[in-house]
Amino acid sequence: MGRISRDAIRKLVKKHFDVSVTAGGAEEIAKILENEAEKIASYAVKNAKKDSRDKVIKKDIKDYVIKGRR
Repeated sequence: MGRISRDAIRKLVKKHFDVSVTAGGAEEIAKILENEAEKIASYAVKNAKKDSRDKVIKKDIKDYVIKGRR
């Protein structure tokens, strides 16, 4: 699985909340986001295949938010 840039996490937090994040804090946020992204992707792929599609679409992601969080 790809890795979310810790620098990107730090910039995002600084931009939206105007606080700094330690390297360890950025690492932990990135790990959590990567785990959640894996769950979302898995749900979306299953949803696409259920509809006989080889591509994940926006609806598959939105369905995860609405139905899939269990």
